Formats: sequence, structure tokens, C-alpha cells
Amino acid sequence: MKLGTPRWWYVKSGGPAPVTRALLTPISWLWAAATARRIAKAVPTEVAAPVICVGNVTMGGAGKTPIVRELLLTLTRRGVAAHGLSRGYGGKLKGPVRVDPTRHTAAEVGDEPLMLAQDFPMWVARDRSAGAIAASAAGAGAIVMDDGHQNPSVRKTLSLVVVDGETRGGEWPFGDGRVFPAGPMREPLKVGLARADAVIVLLPVDMPQPDFDLLVEFGDMPVLVARLESAAPVPEGPQVGFAGVGKPWKVEKALTAAGCQLVDFAPFPDHGAYDEGTLKMLADRAQVYGAGLVTTEKDWIRLPPAWRARVTPWPVRARFDDEAALEELLAKAGV
Repeated sequence: MKLGTPRWWYVKSGGPAPVTRALLTPISWLWAAATARRIAKAVPTEVAAPVICVGNVTMGGAGKTPIVRELLLTLTRRGVAAHGLSRGYGGKLKGPVRVDPTRHTAAEVGDEPLMLAQDFPMWVARDRSAGAIAASAAGAGAIVMDDGHQNPSVRKTLSLVVVDGETRGGEWPFGDGRVFPAGPMREPLKVGLARADAVIVLLPVDMPQPDFDLLVEFGDMPVLVARLESAAPVPEGPQVGFAGVGKPWKVEKALTAAGCQLVDFAPFPDHGAYDEGTLKMLADRAQVYGAGLVTTEKDWIRLPPAWRARVTPWPVRARFDDEAALEELLAKAGV
């Protein structure tokens, strides 16, 4: 059974569950040590095409996938044959396999690759180096790797770390800095940033500027600001929302900020499958309120086909404040 993301992970100091965090801290030391050892011992595979890695230093919810989509779109508009590469989390196919949205399901290739494959060539591979080689052999002029900052198997031309810019209401993207499972970090912040070329701070639609204290965390590193924006109007009338993403509460906030008349919202674990009983419960809840059902594109792609007509997907896109700075980074990567 998948578990939801603990919100106490993202409290900067003095958060709840102090005993739980203390008990989990020794395990986090082992996790961090194993990650560091794996990265240090690896011999990365060289790939003919430039590899742009979009990763993060936390366990999820930073907004990598919208950034991957925007990079793929930017490169494609420039005439580059850009292919996406993902581990395919939640899917059963090991790959390397090119995702076919007319044939594959989220249960086979994962929700994010299937969603992105509607618009771009996408590859799924548990062995990321094999996936990169397959994409390059298929004609990729550049490979945008969704996640993989802690995966050392492929030589990255450009490593970008995405950071959730939401710091209001006591929220902090790195929590108190502890590594999983005592906190949200995949590795210590400074360790992860040392391998990155730049940071992308992704802001919610209703947050005008990033927190200065957050920017201080990155020192002299290049920092790009991107904003999560609606790609389509929210559905009209009362709505029951639901989402199974890294930080489902962010979806609730974003829908409300975009003007959605939410009467209820149900959070679910990231990448979790929706069974018939759960969907019927949501439909019954919506009927009580005389409301529709709305969710993210990532969740919608995981729905059984019979349910997709009953649920409205709400698409979002990442937009960079300084597109010239993004172009400069891509140019340094040779694309």
C-alpha cells in the first residue's frame, strides 16, 4: 500500500512528530551514506546526444515534470529532436522502450512518461544508461531526463535541480534538512547542489517572488525562476478535486488560486492507482454537492478509460521568467 507524503517533512524547524523523526534519523544516515557511495563508485556512460537531467534533492513534489515538458517544448521549437527519458516509476516495463500512448498504459510505463508521450518522444528504462543509448540511436538530438540527479549511470551534460518555491505558511522545501525517511531530502542539500549546474525555483501561480532566504541557500549558483501557470481554464461550477502527487495539498491550493470553486478535495499517494471503489466514492461525493470532478493531468492519465470522460483534467505549464537565461544554459550544454 502506498503512503502519502508526510506534511511534517516540510516544516523548517519545530515541526510535529519529533519522536518519529528522532527514531528515523539513524536510518537516514544509512540512506545518505549508501547514496553517496553509489554515486562515488559509478562510471557514467557517455552518450552521443547531450543529456539534460532535471532532478531534485527531495523525495518528490518539486515540480520536475512541468519543467521537463517546458524544456522538451523549448528544444523542439528550436528544431532539436528532443527525447524524454524516465525510469517509468509505477510502471511494470523495464525497458528500454519508447512509449506509445495509443498502446501503453500508466500501469506499464508510468503516469508521467505516458502523459509526456502525448506530445514528445518518451523513453522508459529502469537502466537509465540503456535508455539514453536507445534514445540516441533512435535519433535524439538531445535527451531530457526526468529525475536522475542521484542516478550516476549516465554522463550529464547539464544538471538542473528543481526546488519547490512555496515557503508560505511555515512550509520549507527542505524541511529541517534531514534525509529520508526522517525528512524529505534524498541527500544533504549541499552535497546535491555540488553536482548541479543550476537551480530552478518553481513558484506557485499566486506567489510573486521567491523567498530571499531560500535564494540564499544556493549561494553563487545560477538560479532560474519558473512559474506554474494554468494551461487551460479551471472547470466551471462546484468541483470535487483529487490528486495523487508528491504534494497533493499544492494542487488544492493551485486550483483555488486559479479560481476553481472547490467544495471538497481528496489527497492520495503519489503514483497510486485508482480502483473502482475509490472512484465511485469520489463520484458519490461529487453528487452530494452537485459538483464535477477535477484532477491533474498526471492523475487523469492513470484513470481507467471509462472514468476519463467523467473527470476533467486540469493542465498546468511551467513558464520561465528569464527565457534568455534558460537559452544560455542550453547553449552551454551544446543544444
